[in-house]
This record gives sequence, C-alpha cells and structure tokens, in this order.
Amino acid sequence: MAHFAKIGLNSKVIGVHVVNNSDILNADGVEDEEVGRQFLENLHGWPLWIKTSYNTRGGKHYTMAEDKSQNESADQSKALRKNYAGLGHIWDEDKNMFYSPKPYASWTLDDDTGQWNAPTPMPDDGKNYIWNESTLSWNEVVS
Repeated sequence: MAHFAKIGLNSKVIGVHVVNNSDILNADGVEDEEVGRQFLENLHGWPLWIKTSYNTRGGKHYTMAEDKSQNESADQSKALRKNYAGLGHIWDEDKNMFYSPKPYASWTLDDDTGQWNAPTPMPDDGKNYIWNESTLSWNEVVS
C-alpha cells in the first residue's frame, strides 16, 4: 500500500490516504508517484497530493521485526521525506520533507531529520521530563 498526504492551505496536511500499489503503476508496471497523484486527483477532485512513507521518521526508514520492534532498514534509500505525514503536519517543498508544527518558540527544526530540537537536550537518565519554555529547561516529572 502507498500513502499520500493531501496538502491544503499554508502547506498543511489535511488528510492522508492509502492507495493500492496497483493504482500507482505506470505503463511499464513501475510504481510512479505522479500516477498515484493523478489517481487521487481524479478520485477526489483535489490537485495536491504528496507521497509519504508510513515507515519513515527522523529521516530514517524502519521495518517491523517479528517481535513488533522497529529496526532501521538496511536500505535507507526507502526513507522518504524525513517523516510520515500526519494531520496538521507541514509539507516543505523546498526541503522535500514533512514535519510536525513547532512545539515551542525556542525550538529549532533539524533539516536532516525533520524533527524539532530544544535549545538544551533532554537529560538521558531514564527519568521523565517536560519542557519548560519560560526557563528554557527540562523539568523532571514527579509522580
């Protein structure tokens, strides 16, 4: 199955549709994004569709193992557009990537991964933290 993001105003993702692989084959029997885009445009009357990969996040492609764990694929050429497109995500044509809305004013977008980074990395000590924008720091979540 192939996945296509429906792009609306301000380059926001307003839907994600699944298309049978047979509906995106060109005359030579090869998967072709433009064929899939045309299929969806004819079906829905909407012109802007961008292929997205359900198995791509942070600029890497993943496969699911038998135990349901996610592992990086050996073939990273399958990584498509940095992240799987979700509702409300942004399509950046110039950077050829999907990314989520900016979570905090101080965070910056990593063009290599399509992920937002805090100005200070979250501690990696196994504890739970939440970002505090007013202090630009991580606060431990105490239960």
